[in-house]
Amino acid sequence: MASCATPHYPENVQKTLDIAGENRKELEKTLIHYSQEKDSLKYQATCFLIGNMGSKHSYLTFDLVDSTDAIIPWEVFFFENYSELLDAWDSLENNRGKIHFKRDKHIPDHEVINADYLIKNIDQAFEAWQFPWAKQLSFDQFCEFVLPYRCTNEPLEEWRAYFLKEYAWLKDSMQNSDDPVRACSLINNEIRSWFRFDERFYEHPTDQGLSELLDKKMGRCEDMTNLAVMAMRAWGIPVMSDYTPYWANTGNNHAWNALLDKNGNTLIFMGGEANPLEYKLKNIKAKVLRKTFSKQPESIMEVKQEWEKVPPYLNSATQIDVTKEYGKVADVRVQLKEEKPDSVEFAYLCVFNSGEWKAIHWGKIGDGNGVVFTDMGLGIAYLPAYYKNNKIIPAGPAFILNINGDTEELIAVNNATSAHTFFTTTKRTSGQTTEDIGQGDLENGLVYQLFFWDNKWQLIKEGAVKNNVFVADGIPANALLWLKKKDGREEERIFTLVEGLQVWW
Repeated sequence: MASCATPHYPENVQKTLDIAGENRKELEKTLIHYSQEKDSLKYQATCFLIGNMGSKHSYLTFDLVDSTDAIIPWEVFFFENYSELLDAWDSLENNRGKIHFKRDKHIPDHEVINADYLIKNIDQAFEAWQFPWAKQLSFDQFCEFVLPYRCTNEPLEEWRAYFLKEYAWLKDSMQNSDDPVRACSLINNEIRSWFRFDERFYEHPTDQGLSELLDKKMGRCEDMTNLAVMAMRAWGIPVMSDYTPYWANTGNNHAWNALLDKNGNTLIFMGGEANPLEYKLKNIKAKVLRKTFSKQPESIMEVKQEWEKVPPYLNSATQIDVTKEYGKVADVRVQLKEEKPDSVEFAYLCVFNSGEWKAIHWGKIGDGNGVVFTDMGLGIAYLPAYYKNNKIIPAGPAFILNINGDTEELIAVNNATSAHTFFTTTKRTSGQTTEDIGQGDLENGLVYQLFFWDNKWQLIKEGAVKNNVFVADGIPANALLWLKKKDGREEERIFTLVEGLQVWW
């Protein structure tokens, strides 16, 4: 006789069922389907997906709006290039105040996903696990890097079936080979024959789904990594998406792919651009985070109080810190010297990126206002900060974390000033890849401003450039400095002066 007892589900599965509303029946239908099979791994995989489904969603609508919430018609293809797009953005803000993308409604997966979709995804993922290049994966690795039905917040689509059909030639091409690096490279070569990076998509408000990727055939780095993840995972190739929220020595951020080889080593590549063993990251990384499908119990989102807000990119429970896989790191203990705001229990380390201090890592504030920030990238300027009312609030002096792991506070000495002639605002080179941002040189006749940091940017001098140089005196010793074009886009880099030379950070 069939049991009338209520099924006992893992705690995280039960939580998802409790918030699923009318869609609970679809989730339970999937659970029941696999509970009746002899293969318990498929049931465990179902529990993994449903138990970690709570925060997964896609967006229904999104619009560009002005300061009054009025909708502005917007499409990246309105513009010939990214520079033209930025000029249009600046013009709109001059006329209509601050503009931003408003995402009106998000669709939680647990409210809409159906049993047929989940069952098909699980069965196809398990079939892919049997390919020779996937058999070495543990169940935990399979769950994180092959099984998930989505990448980020893209629309839900049946991408596995598409790529299994589109890349059916892979079986013949991989005869007598069980090397996931080769399988990954074969698929990536095909992707880069038709898909390309386009920086205009920096101003596309959400990650593209499969249909849009196939239609547009271009996107930003997030789109490229998602496309590679879908294509590879459909064939059991264990691929993930790593990213840095903010570069430490330039503006912007970046996402790229990583692959597990046969020995469990991580090899990076760029979906649609460069294969494993070909790809190198050019800029300096303070933090590298790896996206996961499962919630991470040690993430700040899982340990903080519900009322405390968290800065962008750190406010995800589904990512792990893998910075030490990418180079030397050090734990940094910081004594916070500025008064802690009420109801704040965490502090942050920030890097300077596109004219702002932006939070890159977090730490719990301990007794005596001390904080330890783990696994920080070396050779970088940092600012300790609090986060309150969606704003970064300085919590102490900026400092340099040197390549030997020592720290050097940058406290300006106003009674020990000097003069200097400046020839450039940045050390960057120009480029059009997924990582680089254009170079900034001094332009005759334009007004530039020189600042030093003392809990905020303090103006030293403002003036027009003559003969391609900017001359200033009264520069404090031991100061963190910033020379920028007035009313520019603030991509210039910060620096210190060491024996009369600019040292860039």
